[in-house]
Order: sequence, then C-alpha cells, then structure tokens
Amino acid sequence: MTRPLRLVGVSGGLQRPSKAAALTEHLMDLIADAFPCEQRLVELGQLAPQFAGASWRTHLPETVERELLAVEQADILVVATPVYRGSYTGLFKHFFDFIDQDALIDKPVLLAATGGSERHALMIDHQLRPLFSFFQARTLPLGVYATDKDFFDYRLQDEALIERAALAVQRAMPLVELTRHARFATAGEVVAA
Repeated sequence: MTRPLRLVGVSGGLQRPSKAAALTEHLMDLIADAFPCEQRLVELGQLAPQFAGASWRTHLPETVERELLAVEQADILVVATPVYRGSYTGLFKHFFDFIDQDALIDKPVLLAATGGSERHALMIDHQLRPLFSFFQARTLPLGVYATDKDFFDYRLQDEALIERAALAVQRAMPLVELTRHARFATAGEVVAA
C-alpha cells in the first residue's frame, strides 16, 4: 500500500486568523476530497519571528527548517499570500528565498491570493507565477483570488469564488494524478531494487 500524497499549504498571512490561511485550507480540503492526502499548513505569520532576520538557511532554527523541508518534500503545494503593495508580502518571498532552487522542479503548485479589491487579481499571474517558474514548478492552470467581501468570519462565502476554487482544483486533478502515478512508479522502482 502506498502512502497518501503530501499536501502542503503555505499561507503568507501575517496574522491569525488570516484570510490567506482560510483560502489555503479551503483549497487543500478540496484536493484532499479527491485524493488521500497528509495535509500540513505552514503559516508564515507564526514563523516570522524565527526567520525574518536570517540571511542564511544555516542560521535558521529547527522549527523553520522543518517547515522548509515539508515544502521541499511535498507532492503538491498550495500557496496563498495577501497582496501587499501590488505583490506578495516580503515575508512570503523571504521564506521562499530559503527553498533549494531545485526542490520544486515539476511540483504542482496551486496559486492563490487575497486582497482588498479586485484590482490586484492579476497579481497571481504577474507576481506568483514568475516566482514559481524560477523554481521550475508546474503552476496549475487556474489561480484563485479572493477579496475581503468574499469572506464571512474567515470562511469563503461568495458562491462564484467557491465555484472558481472547485474549478481550479478540478482543472489541477490531471496533473496531480500524473504526479501521483510518477511518485508511485518511482517508489516501485526503489522497492524492486
């Protein structure tokens, strides 16, 4: 029997509760409904005091190193960040600066963002997609952008957004399935050896 997929979400939200974390968890739950997954949420706002001032990965405490390894070893990533001055937060970028540049090659990544208004919706394609292209990750076809009005009590309430989130995950499933089969094939080769 093979293990479940490692599904890791990274929320760039700086506070708790966080709309970015709520959106990340919603998307992770949709993926977990389709495939057996081990879910892990990395909340950068909670980790910030431990890595915000670090210049080198070797200077990071073990708690941050564990979260970096979880991201690097994930089978699927869901990343969400609040929009801050037209882009992802500096803390979000700083965390990913510590990720090994080859660790995300061909990894499926579902991109998401939250912001105060619709005018920042293209941030997913203009900021997040290029960042993960650098890592040679497989950014999934549809990103999910949510505004403050899409939430009530840190839960998605807007039906159009809920449908877009479901469509984004549905469109991602073929790539996730390929990833799953590739991982199982590799595990089978290791066992056979």
